[in-house]
Amino acid sequence: MKKRLSLMLVTLMAFGSILAACGGNEEAAPAAAPTENSTTGETGAEESAATEEVNKANGIIEATDMSMNPATATSRTDTIVVGMTAPQGIFNPLFYTTAYDNYVNQVVFSAMMKVKADGTYENDLAESIDISEDNLTYTFHIRDDAQFSDGTPVTANDYLFTMKVYMDATYDGPSDPLSWNIVGSEEYNKGTSSEIPGIKVIDDKTVEVTVSEYSAITLPELSIYVLPEAYYGKDYKQGDVTSVKALNAEPVGSGPYKLTGYTPGQEVNFEANENYYGGTPKTPKLIYRTTTDNTNMAMLQSGETDLDNVTVSEDNVEELQGLGFVEMHVLPNLGYGYIGMNNESPLFSDKKVRQALTYGLNRAEVVEAIYGPYAEVINIPESTVSWAYTEEDINPYEYDPEQAKALLEEAGWVEGSDGIREKDGKKFKINFSATADNPVIDALIPIMTENYRELGIELVTETLDFNAIMENVKAENYEMFFAAWGLTPDPDSTVYISEGAQNNNNYSNPEVDKLMKEGKKELDLEKRKAIYADVYKLLNEDMPAIFLYQRTNMNAINGRLDGWDISSYKEFTYSLDTVTMEAQ
Repeated sequence: MKKRLSLMLVTLMAFGSILAACGGNEEAAPAAAPTENSTTGETGAEESAATEEVNKANGIIEATDMSMNPATATSRTDTIVVGMTAPQGIFNPLFYTTAYDNYVNQVVFSAMMKVKADGTYENDLAESIDISEDNLTYTFHIRDDAQFSDGTPVTANDYLFTMKVYMDATYDGPSDPLSWNIVGSEEYNKGTSSEIPGIKVIDDKTVEVTVSEYSAITLPELSIYVLPEAYYGKDYKQGDVTSVKALNAEPVGSGPYKLTGYTPGQEVNFEANENYYGGTPKTPKLIYRTTTDNTNMAMLQSGETDLDNVTVSEDNVEELQGLGFVEMHVLPNLGYGYIGMNNESPLFSDKKVRQALTYGLNRAEVVEAIYGPYAEVINIPESTVSWAYTEEDINPYEYDPEQAKALLEEAGWVEGSDGIREKDGKKFKINFSATADNPVIDALIPIMTENYRELGIELVTETLDFNAIMENVKAENYEMFFAAWGLTPDPDSTVYISEGAQNNNNYSNPEVDKLMKEGKKELDLEKRKAIYADVYKLLNEDMPAIFLYQRTNMNAINGRLDGWDISSYKEFTYSLDTVTMEAQ
């Protein structure tokens, strides 16, 4: 007997985490968004009128005067323009590394399932999913009307092909597909088999997947985005995914939009996919236009963009309210900001040093300077909106320069004649990679420089483009950087697992590895909470990165657009095909 998974049945516990490229964990990428912002939990005694308005509105501040909408926006009747940080151009859901590339993927491609506003999932490409009683076999029934943008049907063979790319020995994307335990995947990866016996094509619209062992997130792991074999597979040969990656800038998928043009650093252009099984999008054209924190407010005000993620602060909320025509969605972010450091560097290999760097940085001051009441300091790598979040037995690392100095002394870093600490003839000088036009960096660097100077540490800042920083991190050519992780409802990830696909801090703790494996395998939610609580205690002690803040997101949207379904779990991208544009 099989269990039929209905469209609305999947719960939070069943779903794996995905770091959105600012990043997460399985299929998402280092969600390191340079526009990530956050504020401390230490707010003043009085709230501003803007803060009170946000609280009363339960996260949404309505537009108040659409007559103030500029002609630049009102004359644009067939195109939604979204402002964002420039994507890297890796428009493939198997290989992307930033949230901005993923924003492209989310409208061009579709997966077997998609997230809902409450963090649960519903079927998407899959009409239904059957699960065997032993939880080892998953049968996906693909929608009969599912087509790719070129008009060809989405088939079970396309699913099989996509899985072969995942399991290929040369796959180097952010996921860890061998951990999905698909029968025969390791043999395919090693090249000892040309097929994956655990994936059986039953007919054009039915594919059966068998795993050797299941976990709490097996279903979402198997509910992959599907690539058309006819397009991506024409030159693919087992043991070489180069031909697949060569098409990163020219994607073909089954999502609501199709990409029609890409100008690096400027914009990405889309048109409605008339073959989309969900119905042709309400707005025919879509543009992702590059903005920065120095330009996004002005471009919203002028009508050049219709939506942007604006740093949430009291000043920005009040300014946007004053425009009259802007609607604001202010919601807790499913993610966190952090300062990454290379744990294999002699500077950071000792956890006492990493603890000292955390004690010695006035994180509360940094967060307050950026966000005021719209963020808070965190001490574990998890969002406060997650069911796995905990503060029990967690060290808050309150700002304590004297404790920081004592830990540095214990670690052998002693103050030299010039006031800079040194060990084994090496000065404690940190090369910090910072993104330009970033309010977090603008607030962080002066405080960080002064705080660390007091500890006897020199901070040298190098300003780079965000994508350049991510390339350096991937190449392990870095010491310290600021970024952020976007998460999914489940806490499982590879970010802090030894040799994990998304472990960009070179951190390793066998006990963390063991517990993460146990947490993924456990099906009882309360037991999973306890396991991840133990994980977070270890990470809180080891401090593989400086966990900085949990911020609030603010999507600022031109009020003439209606029909959004945005939450802490559901990105704006999942509403773009259903949003309507009111005539002005």
